[in-house]
Amino acid sequence: MITLTRKDTLFLLFVLVAAGLAAWSASNALANKKILIKFPHSVSINTPKGQGAEKFRELVAARLGTRVEVEVYPSASLMTDDASIEALAFGEIQMIAVPASKLDRLTKKFQVFDLPFLFDDTEAVERFQASPVGRNLLTVLESKGLHGLAFWHNGMKQFGGPKPLLLPEDAVGLKFRIMESDVLQAQILAVGGNPQKMPFAEVYQALQTGAVDAQENTYSNLYSSRFYEVQDYIVETNHGFVSYILVTNMKFWTDLPDDVRSELDEIIAETSHFVNSRAKAMNDIAKQKILDSGQSELLNLTPAQRLAWQKAMAPVWEQFRGDIGEDVMAAAIAAGQSSRDTGATQE
Repeated sequence: MITLTRKDTLFLLFVLVAAGLAAWSASNALANKKILIKFPHSVSINTPKGQGAEKFRELVAARLGTRVEVEVYPSASLMTDDASIEALAFGEIQMIAVPASKLDRLTKKFQVFDLPFLFDDTEAVERFQASPVGRNLLTVLESKGLHGLAFWHNGMKQFGGPKPLLLPEDAVGLKFRIMESDVLQAQILAVGGNPQKMPFAEVYQALQTGAVDAQENTYSNLYSSRFYEVQDYIVETNHGFVSYILVTNMKFWTDLPDDVRSELDEIIAETSHFVNSRAKAMNDIAKQKILDSGQSELLNLTPAQRLAWQKAMAPVWEQFRGDIGEDVMAAAIAAGQSSRDTGATQE
């Protein structure tokens, strides 16, 4: 049996107290460590999403600068949108804003945003996203460890190609670059085109070299990524909408101190209003700059031509209705139809 002297006991107590203080100090240091939010995205700063990411970074620096730092990586400088979803799931990054199309591998409900000619304009999209069904879509990723924070707009999509795409038959045989989306693939197949799934960062070179002939995008993306330089014609079809979902890692978000998370919620709401209120104006400015460049001819569809595109792509709705869900379809159609000429609605 070991007998401790008074001196030994005092020394042991000192060691235990010192160890406890060290553990408390380490724990406290960890709690006070600056929170880093890595936020990669695939487009230029001069786009609605690009400006939104910068606005978010600026607001966080102003209000939470001593506790939170945001690093923004535009133009796929850190990783592609596809890679960012996996990185977010593993906690390697903390925030992304990807097209809804990119998330259809996690939930088929987001395929609703890719359906052709579902929404006539941005206002129709906003009505759907503000509805109870639309708001609920932000929660459907939680079972996958991801948390939806907000919807960000980009804008309505137009077709660009080597010839005027005024009727569905003009698309026959053309190679169309599309996002990673089964709905967009079906939409191009419906008009006899050849869909090519391809990361955004590769599109300019693919158009330049003829690896693809055509593509669909918003005016802000067409201008900021200079696609108009390698497309002879852009046709204002407004056939689809690019909606981004702002997403974070669920564990990262729930582990944040309550006051930090609350402030970030307010910043995200303010940033989302900034992005969505500016998206249409930015697309209008980009459209005018493309016109001024004289490098691509802009064309508009007649009502009859638009109706022909709608009818050709109408079967895509039924093809994906079951996966999307009747509740989501009904809410989206109701929102889209409230501003639509009933003579051009899809059955």
